[in-house]
Amino acid sequence: MKTLYPFAVILSLSFVLSSFNKAENNIDSHKKTSTVATVYHHSDADVDAISNDFFKRYSDLKKYKSDVMSLYKNRTLGTIWFDEDDINEFGTVLYEKAKKTNDLIIPYQKEIDELFSTSETKLSKTDADMLLSSLYIAYAKKSIADTKKKVSYDAMLKDFLNYSTIEEATATTSADAANVKVEYDQYYKLQDVLKKYKKIERSNKWKPIVPEETPYKELRPDAVSSTITQVRTRLYLLGDLKNDSKSNVYDRELMDAVMKYKVRNGFKPNYILAEEHIKEMNVPLSDKMETLKLNMERCRAISALIASSDEYVLVNVPSYELVYVKNGKVQMTSSVFVGAPLTKTTIFNGEIDRIVFSPYWTVPQSIVNNELKGKIAENKNYLAEKNMEMVNGQVRQKPGPDNSLGLVKFMFPNPDDIYMHDTPSKTLFDFEKRTFSHGCINVKMAKELAVAMLKDYPEWTQAKIDKAMEGKTENSFKLAKKVPIYITYFTSLVNENGEIGFFQDVYEKDTESTTEKTVTLN
Repeated sequence: MKTLYPFAVILSLSFVLSSFNKAENNIDSHKKTSTVATVYHHSDADVDAISNDFFKRYSDLKKYKSDVMSLYKNRTLGTIWFDEDDINEFGTVLYEKAKKTNDLIIPYQKEIDELFSTSETKLSKTDADMLLSSLYIAYAKKSIADTKKKVSYDAMLKDFLNYSTIEEATATTSADAANVKVEYDQYYKLQDVLKKYKKIERSNKWKPIVPEETPYKELRPDAVSSTITQVRTRLYLLGDLKNDSKSNVYDRELMDAVMKYKVRNGFKPNYILAEEHIKEMNVPLSDKMETLKLNMERCRAISALIASSDEYVLVNVPSYELVYVKNGKVQMTSSVFVGAPLTKTTIFNGEIDRIVFSPYWTVPQSIVNNELKGKIAENKNYLAEKNMEMVNGQVRQKPGPDNSLGLVKFMFPNPDDIYMHDTPSKTLFDFEKRTFSHGCINVKMAKELAVAMLKDYPEWTQAKIDKAMEGKTENSFKLAKKVPIYITYFTSLVNENGEIGFFQDVYEKDTESTTEKTVTLN
């Protein structure tokens, strides 16, 4: 898209509008900020007094006064360059672009530099905002002078009303992409987290956690360590803790925060702080943000049908989790385990058309060749002992509680012969990394899923389901309405509670995407 100025970021004033919208929703909180006098909620006389005072104290900016005040004219929505008490991303873009502009003298550079440094500034928010507006005018005038074009600031704002975030303006690959609505709402949830992480990055409060002891020793409740203090600060920044007491004692408050952190990130739910948890907490924010962006792109790629489906099953491989949604609400979730790296679970969409109770398991020929032939040769009773039989040259396991498919399986036709099923190996769900299968999806709460999916079939009472699962005779039921299933690969997801989770890149697809991106750029 062709812009009027090389200030690609003149778009930032469009972005200003989105931050205005946010500020409008929080107008009361702005009014309550005692340390900030604003120019937005006063009479014309008050506004004149405030502006006269500002430009008297910053006399070198008087030549910009008319243009600066035009930015605030008729606006009642708060500061331009701030979100609450922090400079927003638009202000950061302006500052970086201004510094890189040849021959541009940044007015009151020392004061403006302090706004973006780790040191605290003595400026009020009003002074800081008007200084940045003055910098914007200086930058814009430099750009106008270079291009010999004129600009109306109000008109410019209107020109870019279609942009709502800096991501849409700078991260898309085409003009069309910026205007395409992503149907899967997870995209916008991840986008909100990305904004939060950018804000944390700008605060300069994200510091590496340096363990007190080397080699690292696991920390448990009641431990006393400087590492605990650092972990506490980290979990406060991430939102798992409401307050940062700075205490070095692993107390009840921190225990709850650690548990919250572990659950949302797919770790085993306990209070132990192992070295792997510290390493994960120390992943740079820049890496986390790249992961968020990558998964936002995966949201673009997922079928738009997911938004219009009133019922579906979603299995996410990296988080080892299944979610069953009906009538727009999550009905249940379940842990799963998936294919090992050499027998990966295929990422695709399908439709569940049958539920099979007390299923036979026809053993894949590859397993027969690689695993069973030797055992059968050593023990002629092996098949009988394992409740197996030979039928038409194929080995199959009879229904029963020890059947490898458990008591129920869910079928959705696909060329890779992938399906979901129960399993007798329940202890495998206790592992954090659950890549054990030959490609199929093993569901911990398979019985509960079957019950939930059959609620619209009155003939399938609980008693009938229980009898069908007794493991004596295979019983296949064809669904009158097929249920969409999405097998996905999201290494970051926002849960129902609005909490972000980051998960292992178990099949190294993130690494592949990053490598492809690097190769393309080079």
